Amino acid sequence: MDMDTLFFVFSKMVQFCIEPLNWVIVFVVLSLLFLGLRKTHLCKRFLLLALVDLLLVGWLPTSELFLRALEDATPKVSLTQMSAKDFGGIIILGGAIEGGEIAIDRGEISIGSAAERVTKAFELIRQYPELPFIFSGFSGRLSPKGMSEADAFKRLVAEQGLPDRNAHYENQSRNTYENALMVKPLVLELGTVGTNNAQKPWLLITSASHMYRSLKIFQKQGIEVIPVPVDYQTSNTLRWGRFDLEDGVQNWNKLMHELIGLLAYWITGKI
Repeated sequence: MDMDTLFFVFSKMVQFCIEPLNWVIVFVVLSLLFLGLRKTHLCKRFLLLALVDLLLVGWLPTSELFLRALEDATPKVSLTQMSAKDFGGIIILGGAIEGGEIAIDRGEISIGSAAERVTKAFELIRQYPELPFIFSGFSGRLSPKGMSEADAFKRLVAEQGLPDRNAHYENQSRNTYENALMVKPLVLELGTVGTNNAQKPWLLITSASHMYRSLKIFQKQGIEVIPVPVDYQTSNTLRWGRFDLEDGVQNWNKLMHELIGLLAYWITGKI
């Protein structure tokens, strides 16, 4: 097993450990264990921890405060003042498409919660049909089966009748580091040189919460990109009176995934 695969497997293990609802299960199991051992005081403490966990997750300002800061870490660039000649191409990161066995069995491509990555890509492909675009992504699962995200996006492009003469697909990467690593040769091959003999920057489409880490990784690989963040989960004001476990879990998962990812990539020299 090479180091990149080891890193990928370890990252999935860490991700499982940091998901907040998994801790609720751990606390409840421990409380039942101590209840069976007739240690009621410890049972009550772990039940209390489970309750506190649920309250922190469900009360949205606790996650929105930090997630908003992460989404705002990379400001949006206005493309209205720029033209196609200013860009080398478009890079779309995977993470929004449910390929795998479902796409093959059902014959339909499902788009997940980060659907804006796909819709924004369609918008820019239509707006800049002469630009090359690269979709990068295989699967983020430990044991992927069936269709890759790149192949699923290729089918969506065909279904939407989008121009595909400049389409390129990278279907091996499992995380953002591998996205940048495997896209780099294509960028160098396809990218055009500007007036100062430098490679023109590429538009990079990914979720706003994921953009800061993506930007650092691509810059580390020497790929100049213009961020096109989408899939925002927070607004300018916090929802102080809102309690929603579903939204809270998604916010915390995104937040912890990015923070742990930033730390791990910094430690391993990937950013």
